[in-house]
Amino acid sequence: MAKHFANREEVLSRFKDNPIITLHDIPFRCNTVFNGTVIKKGDEYFHLLRVEEQQGHSVFALARSKDGLHFTVENKPVMTPARRGPFAKYETRGIEDPRITEIDGVYYVMYTAYSKYGTRIALAKTDDFHQYKRIALVSEPGNKDGILFPEKINGEYVRLDRPTGKDVGSMWVSYSKNLVDWGKSELLMTPRPGMWDNFRIGASVPPIKTEYGWLEIYHGVKMTVAGPIYRIGTVLLDIKQPHKVVARCNKPILSPREDYERIGDVGNVVFACGAVVEDTGEIKVYYGAADTCICVATANFNNLIEATLNSV
Repeated sequence: MAKHFANREEVLSRFKDNPIITLHDIPFRCNTVFNGTVIKKGDEYFHLLRVEEQQGHSVFALARSKDGLHFTVENKPVMTPARRGPFAKYETRGIEDPRITEIDGVYYVMYTAYSKYGTRIALAKTDDFHQYKRIALVSEPGNKDGILFPEKINGEYVRLDRPTGKDVGSMWVSYSKNLVDWGKSELLMTPRPGMWDNFRIGASVPPIKTEYGWLEIYHGVKMTVAGPIYRIGTVLLDIKQPHKVVARCNKPILSPREDYERIGDVGNVVFACGAVVEDTGEIKVYYGAADTCICVATANFNNLIEATLNSV
């Protein structure tokens, strides 16, 4: 039996029964499950999962929970790649990495549409987590990790995304009046040479509003001679000008340590994909591990803020 790795440098504490969802929990045939998105509605948690089917294309399935730790997956996918219409040719290789944001009572899902033309950010909405209405393809090819802020800022919708240029991925902020036409894009953050996020960075969780700014939990990639290592970090963005960084962590809040994070379809990966702040002050951070399963880790939310503000 693998020994649990306790790291005093990490802000997040792993759930003792990780992973919480594996392919064995999926009631239909698949290769793996990872990088889902979680939202709490009332006293129930809804987890929209990315499930890679055996032919290599991904679909979305739905899992539900009363405690945010033990989930039951429904019998069949709730969203599959479009087969007709304007989305079809851009989803021929699957739909990936959904991110749910609630805005004024509407649940929006930004996801990656994947085809031979590359990756594009797409947007859909749902009322019941079972039926999804596609709204628009909202980026050019070569873009992913799209996430909506949970409210308008200065009268506009705001998103984070990660276009890639010259094989380097940085985080950008863009604005829209109608969720379809996006512009006024500004560079937000870049990888940092010599640090844990020196190769690529990208948004992971819909920003969380705090008195200190918008807390964004993001992923950072360090390239090594043995391949990439994905870790989780935090940044605070200005409330009214979200293209401005208030504080950014120098140390990751979670790194791949456990066997289920180090060994899988893509090794050495912890990839945050959802978060719920509880009334108790605890935050549950959901993450994909090694592109093979889904896990959860927790922290006191104030400690997470403090670690971001005081990172040295």
